[in-house]
Amino acid sequence: MASKNSRGLVTAGVGGEAAEAPLLLPEHAVVGDAEPPPAGAGGASVLGAVFNVSTSVVGAGIMSIPASMRVLGVAPAVALIVGVALLANAAVEFMLRYTRAGSLATTSYAALMGGSFGRAGAALLNVFVAFNCVGTLTVYLIIIGDVMSGPASGGEVHAGVLTEWFGPHLWTGREAVLVAAAVILLPLVLRKRVDSLRFTSAVSILLAAVFMLISMGIALYALFSGTAKVPRMLPDFSRLSSPFELFTAVPVIVVAFTFHFNVHPIRAELSKTSDMKAATRISLVLCSVIYAAVGFFGFLLFGDATMPDVLANFDSSSGSGVPQALNDAARLSYALHLVLVFPLLHYSLRVNVDELLFPGRRPLAADTRRFVSLTAALMAALYALAIAIPSIWTLFEYTGSTFAVCISLIFPGAIVLRDAHGIAKRKDKTLAATMITLAVITSSVAIASNIMSSVRGAQAKGV
Repeated sequence: MASKNSRGLVTAGVGGEAAEAPLLLPEHAVVGDAEPPPAGAGGASVLGAVFNVSTSVVGAGIMSIPASMRVLGVAPAVALIVGVALLANAAVEFMLRYTRAGSLATTSYAALMGGSFGRAGAALLNVFVAFNCVGTLTVYLIIIGDVMSGPASGGEVHAGVLTEWFGPHLWTGREAVLVAAAVILLPLVLRKRVDSLRFTSAVSILLAAVFMLISMGIALYALFSGTAKVPRMLPDFSRLSSPFELFTAVPVIVVAFTFHFNVHPIRAELSKTSDMKAATRISLVLCSVIYAAVGFFGFLLFGDATMPDVLANFDSSSGSGVPQALNDAARLSYALHLVLVFPLLHYSLRVNVDELLFPGRRPLAADTRRFVSLTAALMAALYALAIAIPSIWTLFEYTGSTFAVCISLIFPGAIVLRDAHGIAKRKDKTLAATMITLAVITSSVAIASNIMSSVRGAQAKGV
């Protein structure tokens, strides 16, 4: 009997004949006996894969890289970026190796987990990816609200682009802006094939590069005009309530490199699936350079006043001395970048939620009512969260310490240690154990530090 795999192709079960049905949306992974889809069934190029992987990586996390440098100093922050990128590459190589080795139709991350840990492992992965995507997409909307209407959190007031241009009105408020963003995003989030987003992904990477170049230009202008100081290379412990506070920057960087749930959909649409490894490495190098540059120049420009969402610093109070139009261009370029990145991550969220809520149902691409209803429900939930949660740093601290670190480091390491196909070498298991150990230790310290900071903040407000 034929069954649908996660690429929407019909694969034969035991005693069945395989036939292809080119549905558009990756669907439920097959955990029973099935033939994997033929290599090269897709038509995407390596360049298209690089754009999609890079778009998956360079998201909202980049906005908190300057704040991470404020906490760590430039040298430790750059070292952390490089280290997490190397671990992310190792994790993806583990995933690809076990995807090729599996006799099952491991055409999704959940199926890969299912091959090692059964249905419970696949369901756990679905839950973690769904929560991680919800957190990250909520951050996207928060940043769009910050850019257009100004930050919702307390402290120093930073105006948004619309409020600077037109003043405070109902239609320039945060709620109205987020509704408008949802309407603009709707045609993109309703796309049913990930490769159809390759053009918007290419534009989004271009916009990220534009933002990096504008930030660099503003920062260098401020440096040479004497309005900026050379950023600290090392942490300033006098500004920290505890040395353990340094660990709170780790989850932010981990979130910034969490893209593993998009590896299989992007790989499945390559004309040569073996090219995924090269596409991943190119993307990680490109994104590491962008992260380090944006972090350095953002910290150079705003110093210890750098906000968790650095875009909020690019308002009329920035004091950079450059025309405000250039500051606005920096903010708007990245806000548009997030608009173009949003559909790719929403795509993964929708697939994982559908697998959790409707296991065994007909493919989502073939059920328009379920597809539209699920999309609308998820967009409404994300909108509500973006209104309720004011700070992206808070979300990054907790999602990075829990869901993101499991998806990007702990689960790939666990697959290697489980070694269901008996292909792991001793060095692979050593690296996997090291990844898990580092992830658990740093995340535990970061969570504990976050909780203690929250308690101290609550006590200070109560005084």
